[in-house]
Formats: sequence, structure tokens, C-alpha cells
Amino acid sequence: MTNKAFHITNGGVLTDYLTKLNFDGLLMTWHEMLCVGPTTKQIDNDNFFSIRKQFIESTYNIPYKTEVFKTELDKINELNNYDHVVLWFEFDLFCHINMIAAISWLKQHKCSLPIYLVNCGKIKGEKQLKGFGELTEQQIKTHYNNKTLLNVDDIAFAQKAWRIYCEEDHNQLKELIVRPSNFLYMSNCLKAHMKRFPDTRSGLNMMEYNLLKIIKEYQIKDKHHLLGYGLHYQGYYGYGDIQIKRIINNLQPFYDQTEDGLILSRQGFLALAHQKNFLKEMASNFQFGGAKKTDFQYLKTESKLVKTI
Repeated sequence: MTNKAFHITNGGVLTDYLTKLNFDGLLMTWHEMLCVGPTTKQIDNDNFFSIRKQFIESTYNIPYKTEVFKTELDKINELNNYDHVVLWFEFDLFCHINMIAAISWLKQHKCSLPIYLVNCGKIKGEKQLKGFGELTEQQIKTHYNNKTLLNVDDIAFAQKAWRIYCEEDHNQLKELIVRPSNFLYMSNCLKAHMKRFPDTRSGLNMMEYNLLKIIKEYQIKDKHHLLGYGLHYQGYYGYGDIQIKRIINNLQPFYDQTEDGLILSRQGFLALAHQKNFLKEMASNFQFGGAKKTDFQYLKTESKLVKTI
């Protein structure tokens, strides 16, 4: 393994794993979850940190470790000591939004080095997509050896996706969904993102709808049990515990806790049957980048967003 690699990992767990495996070069950890909350196109200025800190702490009641992330971002000052960049991001939306932000951040700092992506998801002979933490040491090394060099079009793709994400009109992402690139899972992630806006029929987004569906189809004992199912059956979202817990809590009008477990309320059945739109009941100031969640609704028949009137 070369000692000239500037690695950017998707989190501290992977950074520790690569350190354990004696990966040479500089390891930088991307300490963010930009798939939720407001964002700015410029990654590392005071406005960015102020907006992100206010959102994370008020929404999830956890401290936003500004100085920890700043320390990692400051490693960009050492970039000239390396001859290529290696991105370590997984197949899900959580990672893909962080990845396009990281690429844009590199280009904002005039990075001219070759940028490689370690594609993580499909494993030969296995049906389930897997993250880095589920791979063996040999699989990690194999993925690294098979990393993909991003071309000029790929870099432009990522920069455009980040710009659109930070703006209001996310319908512009539709063109990117069908554009070929070396981002193997980008199309699925962008499709999943569009469905994070409320469906025009129920007023619930795909994640909210699927959690209610799980309650209906499985014997769910309590909210903690539902969290486990939600984490396992979330598809391309890649959400963590705190994100899904928040969604479950916001869905409380749609289910009841009984001695036998969780059951759907009348509102829950109406939502699943698309017989009533609960957009007003679910209204909030929650944002995905530059777009407020309830300012738009997902029109399934045309796979696009429409402005909420």
C-alpha cells in the first residue's frame, strides 16, 4: 500500500479499522451527516458550522463537535504531501450526500490530485449489500485494490449534485438519476432521496410509510423493536439510530402501544391506504439541504416533486 494516499473515511469506526489494518497515508474522518438538515455549498466556513450546530443540537439533542470536524478538515493543508485521494463511502444515501460534499470540498480547495472511490456495497456471491464494518480484512483490502478512478465527468457530477442539494429545486436531480457515472449506487440513492418528501397521497414520506407498514405486517413489541426493524429494512437510506428514533416518535399519532405490542391507529390505516393526506399533521421546518421537507410533495406517477400549495 502506498504512503502517498490522502484517505477520507465515512466515520471514526472505519478510520479505526483502516488504522488497525496498517493502511499507510493520511486518514481524515468525515464527521457529518449532511443527508439531514440545512446545508451550505461552502463546507468549512463559520456560517456552515453555525447552521449545522444549531440543527444537530436542536433536532437530535446531541452535541455538535465543531472543533473535532474542523481539526479533520484542517488536514487539507497537508494535501500537497500526497499524490492521490481515496474516498471511503458506502452505498447508501447517508454516505452519498457526505461523499458529494467531500468531493466539492476538495475542489473548493483547488485539489488537482487524482480522486479514487472505494465502492462498497455488493459482495460477490451474497444478496445483501454490505457496509465496510461488515467486511473481513481481506474484503476491505480487495475493495481497496479495486478502487475506481473518478474521471472529470464524475467530479463534475458530484459538484453539480451538491450544488442542487444545497438549493431549493431538487427536481434538478432527476437529470442526474439517469446520467451514467462511476458512482454505482448514486441513481438508487437519488431516487430514495426524492421519496423523502411527503407523498401526495398520504402526506408521509417513504421512510415513514415503511415504518407503519412494518407495524402492520410484523408483531412489533415496542418502539425499540420497531427501531431494529427500521434499521434493517431501510433500503438505501443508511440512517442511524438517532435519525430513525426521531421518525418513530413523530409517527406516534399513527400507532398505539398495547399490551400485545404496537398496532396501527385509525390514522395509520388511512395513511397506509392512501385515503387521507396527513401533510398538515406532519408539518415541520425539517430540511434536506436547501429544501424544506413540507414545501414539496412527491408525485409518484411522474417521479417528481411538486410545490405544496
